[in-house]
Amino acid sequence: KCRTGPLDIVFVIDSSRSVRPFEFETMRRFMMDIIGNLDVGPNATRVGVIQYSSQVQNIFSLKTFSTRADMERAINSIIPLAQGTMTGLAIQYAMNVAFTTQEGARPPHKRIPRIAIIVTDGRPQDRVTEVATQARNAGIEIYAVGIQRADMNSLRAMASPPLEEHVFLVESFELIQQFAKQFQDKLCGVDMCVEREHGCQHSCVSTPGSFYCECNPGYRLNVDGKTCSPIDACADGRHGCQHHCVSVRGSYSCRCRAGYYLSQNKRSCTMIDYCSFGNHSCQHECVSIPNGHYCRCRSGFTLQPDSKSCRATDLCNGVDHGCEFKCVSTEGSYHCVCPEGQQLQADGKTCSKCGAGHVDLVMVIDGSKSVRPQNFELVKQFVNRIVDLLEVSPHGTRVGLVQYSSRVRTEFPLNKYHSADEIKKAVMDVEYMEKGTMTGLALKHMVEHSFSELEGARPLSHNIPRIGLVFTDGRSQDDISEWARRAKESGIVMFAVGVGKAVEEELRAIASEPVEQHFSYSADFTTMTHLVENFSLNICPEEGKGETEIRSPCECEALVQFQTNTVAILQSLTEKNILWACSLAQMTARLEDLEKQIANKK
Repeated sequence: KCRTGPLDIVFVIDSSRSVRPFEFETMRRFMMDIIGNLDVGPNATRVGVIQYSSQVQNIFSLKTFSTRADMERAINSIIPLAQGTMTGLAIQYAMNVAFTTQEGARPPHKRIPRIAIIVTDGRPQDRVTEVATQARNAGIEIYAVGIQRADMNSLRAMASPPLEEHVFLVESFELIQQFAKQFQDKLCGVDMCVEREHGCQHSCVSTPGSFYCECNPGYRLNVDGKTCSPIDACADGRHGCQHHCVSVRGSYSCRCRAGYYLSQNKRSCTMIDYCSFGNHSCQHECVSIPNGHYCRCRSGFTLQPDSKSCRATDLCNGVDHGCEFKCVSTEGSYHCVCPEGQQLQADGKTCSKCGAGHVDLVMVIDGSKSVRPQNFELVKQFVNRIVDLLEVSPHGTRVGLVQYSSRVRTEFPLNKYHSADEIKKAVMDVEYMEKGTMTGLALKHMVEHSFSELEGARPLSHNIPRIGLVFTDGRSQDDISEWARRAKESGIVMFAVGVGKAVEEELRAIASEPVEQHFSYSADFTTMTHLVENFSLNICPEEGKGETEIRSPCECEALVQFQTNTVAILQSLTEKNILWACSLAQMTARLEDLEKQIANKK
């Protein structure tokens, strides 16, 4: 058996009228002898047969049969056409039809040799030189076998080079069966993979007079034609994995980040509910997060150092006080207060806001690995408390949010949401990024993109204040000085908030003048909510409406109220002083009367 590797072979048989019936029988036998010594099958050698005279007839294509028995039955049933000799037409058909992938030929990238064996006994009645050249250029190796009356020049015009290995002339039909053995040796040749040092990393495939390298499933052949590299099945982006795609020998599998498990669809990921394990020991509430859980106390209680138990705090934390800005506990009671410049309303809870003030506020929050998931949730609550101070609307205050770590991501631009409730919901949906702390890169993104008109910032000609608030918990891994300076030079009022290991020098570099009013620091995430008070005075700035700049009426109201209260207190003190003076005069008169009475008795 010829086992030098798979081939795609098509026999092109001359059945013109010059081929007598008994001669055609020897051609049948020739084909069956060749096929009988081939390793045929879908993954081995595939065979097709066409016959021609004045027309071309497909007997069976490369995809039709996979066993020698079926092929032999089909060959034995051939009825010769017995007309002219249009060899060029037959070669054209072999090139355009028989050797197509639709008819069973293997794709060119698999490098399976395509071999046409033309058997003829006469001179072609059409042109063969040009069409044979096209077939050879298309990768078809042509063997030309002439019998008896065949024209040698035509055979040489059809065959592939070298001609001495591809052109054969048999003297008579009676000798063709003997020639079949000789032709088989020429077709199969030696096993080049055995005879030569092929250098193939995976496997070597012999072809007539040559060889090529193949890779195992899941690998692709490199440009050197010998070594193999794993196929990255994840690279085309069509895997559908929610978290990570992992290539495995031409295929892939989906994996989830730590703290998640793979769902039944093998693509999406679900967060592990660590609280459901029942071993959290939280006194009040357990909150699951990726990679673990943390304990949370109910309103009015404080988490203790053991991170599990809770203890009741002051009345502001123990009751639903309803204060819009801040609750202040006193002994046995509490009361609500408002930021400086705002008045407590008649309900004793809400504050009058600088509703006419227009602000473009972009908050830039640190999402680096050092923040940690539970603290990131506190940062989002901090952001929403600032949003509570503002009157958000398309024509009032606009709010944008940017998160950064080793890269920068706009969570939502200034023109995305038009109400405080929409913004607060979007903030709580923000996903924690982790990785590094590129504060300088975040400042650059804020200046170049966040405060652009494309992302919702109003034109500078409208005099709408632009405020940037940067929140960080550590030292930046890149330089911040240049973009902090550019931000302030471009008219952005910069606030800096630091927590934990934040560097004061960097915070001061970010903050606008006067620095003391524009930067704040808290040693711990759980105690940073008081920083909101530091911003309340400055977040409600001088108002801008249209192109006319107007002072906030909140300031006027505050000054008038202060003046009214001061006058009332002074009047009260004056009245008390008058009463005290009158009482003193009366007591002095009575003492004088008593002294006179004592003197008279003596």
